[in-house]
Amino acid sequence: MSIDFLPDKPIYQQLIDRITGEIIRGNVKPGEKLPSVREYAVEVGVNANTMQRVYKELEMMGISETKRGQGTFVTDNELRLQQLRDEIKEGLVQSFLTSIEALGFSKKEMIEYIQTRERGEER
Repeated sequence: MSIDFLPDKPIYQQLIDRITGEIIRGNVKPGEKLPSVREYAVEVGVNANTMQRVYKELEMMGISETKRGQGTFVTDNELRLQQLRDEIKEGLVQSFLTSIEALGFSKKEMIEYIQTRERGEER
């Protein structure tokens, strides 16, 4: 299953985002073994060197750990995984706020709109 990558963001970063998304959604569990670099590269249709970089970045971020002769595993450090969730949440909120401000919407206006939608009310 090849992925359609966005042209405005490095492929390795898109793959990091994909894997971290799977982790924070709970589709990939703490301590779970990730596919080998070669398996994952073939699965998503990228060069093995790109996947190697992805795994290296995940390890530097404290999201995964490589066990010699066994493979790469998602960290079982729950605190680090909660920090990851918080980092992603903060990034999404900051991006949203920047976008609405650029379009001239106020935070208050957007909060009211979101609350209205949550209640199922139509405008």
